[in-house]
Amino acid sequence: MADTVVSNKKEQTSEVSARKKALLLGRKLGLASEEGYRASQASIAERAEHRQRKLASQYQANLESVYTIALANTPSEVTGSDLDPDWVHQFFQLAEQIHNRKMQELWGKILAHEITSPGHFSLRTLTTLKQLTHKEAQLFEKVLAMAIKINSESRHKLIIGYRYAGGIGKLFRKTDAINIGLSQFGLPYSTILTLIDAGILHRSEFETGLLNSKTPISFTLQERKMTLTPKGGHLLFNYYRLTPIGEELAQLVRPSADVEYSKALKALFAKDFIID
Repeated sequence: MADTVVSNKKEQTSEVSARKKALLLGRKLGLASEEGYRASQASIAERAEHRQRKLASQYQANLESVYTIALANTPSEVTGSDLDPDWVHQFFQLAEQIHNRKMQELWGKILAHEITSPGHFSLRTLTTLKQLTHKEAQLFEKVLAMAIKINSESRHKLIIGYRYAGGIGKLFRKTDAINIGLSQFGLPYSTILTLIDAGILHRSEFETGLLNSKTPISFTLQERKMTLTPKGGHLLFNYYRLTPIGEELAQLVRPSADVEYSKALKALFAKDFIID
């Protein structure tokens, strides 16, 4: 009986909490009375006007927050550039709808970056960024903490393993592919699909060309570096690749390298590569 009472109390608390949240949403619709405004006495047109005023105020607050962040990130010792008026117009239209503080920081950094060096962030990228939730942005940051640049390449690659593509040594292997499980680092396949749908990762997996035997390959994982030298031929890497939009957004985020992922890569490659 006691357990039932406790359970019922929890359910009632949950219902009240959910109802309070629903009532708070009513404020955004002009259905809650405030100082100088009585929703019950207002016509539907007056409620609509009240809602538009509240929305305009919120949008203004969002823009001012983004602008303040941009000012804080704009250097005074660098010559600024005139921005394209159409770009600025679209930027402000999109940025006013960004309510999350962390996301506002990204938008502020974009504006500061464009004032300093315009042309790095396309309107298509801004549209994609606007559609990202804070959670998706965190997943993207996780990908960047694991993304690698090979040799002098500028594009990021999310290495998922390597493959033995031929040669007599293939006859003595149980499998051609040697893969690392990304899920153990917080990137299950469902997350990969989310970022693909968001336009940040390409839909297909990619492979490098065959790696030259005995030729060192430089891996740069944020601030960490390692060199891999294939012990033999017929090897190639498998990876996911950022889209052009993902690469543009990568300019904004500088996460620390995922140390555990780096260690796992070294363990994965130890059989077929010399690692320095």
